[in-house]
This record gives sequence, C-alpha cells and structure tokens, in this order.
Amino acid sequence: MQKTKKSPDFVIVVAILLLLTIGVMMVYSASASMAFHKYGDSFYFAKRQLLFAALGVFFMFLVTNVDRKKLYDMAKPAVIICFILLVIVLIPGVGIWRNGARSWLGIGAFSIQPSEFTKLAMIFFLAKLFSQPTFQIGRFRKGFLPAMGILGGAFGLIMCQPDLGTGTVLVGTGILLIFVAGAKMKHLGGFALLGVAGFTGLVLEATYRIKRITSFFDPWSDPQGTGYQLIQSLYAIGPGRLLGLGFGMSRQKHLYLPEPHTDFIFSILSEELGFLGITIVITLFGVLIWRGYRTAIRAQDLFSCLVATGITSMLMIQVVINIGVVSGTFPVTGITLPFLSYGGSSLTLTLVAVGILLNLSRNTNR
Repeated sequence: MQKTKKSPDFVIVVAILLLLTIGVMMVYSASASMAFHKYGDSFYFAKRQLLFAALGVFFMFLVTNVDRKKLYDMAKPAVIICFILLVIVLIPGVGIWRNGARSWLGIGAFSIQPSEFTKLAMIFFLAKLFSQPTFQIGRFRKGFLPAMGILGGAFGLIMCQPDLGTGTVLVGTGILLIFVAGAKMKHLGGFALLGVAGFTGLVLEATYRIKRITSFFDPWSDPQGTGYQLIQSLYAIGPGRLLGLGFGMSRQKHLYLPEPHTDFIFSILSEELGFLGITIVITLFGVLIWRGYRTAIRAQDLFSCLVATGITSMLMIQVVINIGVVSGTFPVTGITLPFLSYGGSSLTLTLVAVGILLNLSRNTNR
C-alpha cells in the first residue's frame, strides 16, 4: 500500500460547514423570541453561537497540521489533567451549578465543562493504550479489566456531578473502542450485564431519574411535570409534516418548549423545516459518520485507527441519543446535538475533535 499525505477529507469539511450554517440559523430562530424578552437582543444567542463556531473552525483547521506523534504523546497528560479537573469541579464553591449538575468551572461568562474534555482525552488515552504492542486487551486481568477500570473511574466522577448524559456518551464510546481493539465477547457480555444492573441502580437511586423513565413510557401521565418537555417536543415535530411551517415560524419556541435552542433544537428544526429539513440534517450526519469510519479503516497505524473510530463513534452516539430523546424514542437526557445545539466550549471542542479526524484523513492508505 502506498502511503500518501494529502489534503484533509473535503467531504467532511463540507458536511461540517453545512451543519454549522444550519446550526447558527436554527439557534437564531429557536432563541430569538426568548433572547429579545430576556436580553433585549434577538441575536443574543445567535451571535455567540457564530463566534464560537468561527473560533472552533479556526482551531479545527489548526489541528489538521499537528504532528500525529504529538497527539500520541499528549494522551496521558491530557487524561490526567481531565481527572484532576473532574475532582476540582466537585468541590463546593468551586464547581458551578447549571441545570441540576455541578459540571462547570470558570469565572463570569467564561466557563468550561471538564466532562466534555474528558470524552476526547479518554479516546486518545485508550487509543494509545490499546496500540502499545505489550498491551493485550484480550486478557481479562492485564488488559480488559484495567481499561474498564480507567473508563469506570471517569464515569464515576462524572456521575458525582451528576451528568448521566455525558457519562453515557463517554462509556458508549469507550466500549466501542474496546470492542474494536479486540476485546473478547465474553468479557464484554459480562460487563454488559453489570452495566444493566448498575444503570438500574442509578435510576432507582434518584427519584427524578425514575420519573424520567416513567414519563418516557407515558408522558401524559404527568403533562405539567416530567412529561412536559417531551410532550411539547412532540407538539413541535408533529405539525412539521413535509416542508414545515417555514423558517422562523415555530410556535413551540415561544416559551412552550424548554431549552429550544439547546437540547431540543431538533424539535424546532422539525417544526420549521419539516421532513425535508430533518432528512438533510440526518444525511449530513450520515455522511460525516461514513467518512469518519472510512478514515479509521484506511488509517496507517492502530493508534490513528482507534482515534478516528473513537471520535466518529462519540459524534454518532450523541446524534442518535439526542434525536432519540426529542422524538420520544429514548428517555430524556441532557445531550446536545453536535454542531446545531447552542453551546460554547462543547461546540469548540467538538470542532477540534473533527479537526483531529481531518488530520488523520491526510495520512491514510490508498
């Protein structure tokens, strides 16, 4: 196989820029009314989304030229720093409470979410670990168990915040990486049983999680409480039909649907742009995932293959869960839709992750 260094995957670049454009437009449409009443500026959230998108695109193209050896070397320090930040964020008076979780660090308007950085750092760390010739993922005590221990430690710290949504993405991505690295199915099967038991325990441990599950099966059993958000989301999706009500014409964004510009932006997109609009968005995500896994398959070395697999899988899991939640397929969890939902550090970091994917696409086998 001839090895070549070429330009970044053009298809990924186009898909990302189109998703970002749709995202900025939908953030404006979904938030304009709320932003005007709250801040006196209809473009309040849209301007910030555009700023972070521009910043993220700058860093995305910047990291496409980073030497892969540097990415390999930074894996261990990055995950150590993330573990430290996950501990610091739990300290009362240091971590910032938002939406029922102590997940943020920062001062004033500037803040970061350590769990978001941990998702990417864990991908690098596991990829480096599994690509070492001496590491045998097929051995339970010396391979599978240590990997699961590191992943479980990060998940445990995130759940102390608590943030089940981010924790689910972290574990899902890690499990896929462990599978691709060659773990035995009997080990994964045993962990799956423990995972189901643990998840059940987490749900039963918190009353609000039990209510989320019960409202998922029958949201109309508590239409003014736990079922309210899902009901309003379905009210938004239903009228969209083929072509939607038209851009800016959503009814549910007018203080009916909570968080219309963040976790539930897909509902507003469905209402305004209809089946055609959501088909275009899902197709763009499908193209991104296809090209991401294509990059992984054609990677020159195992580390690059696993990093590309991890980044693509992380994006895929977030997309599937978010769309599943807003459509009533999954219980409500706080997971944003990549590139479309309003967000600062998460959007920038996701674009950095895509930049790394583009970096790896430059060094693939023909």
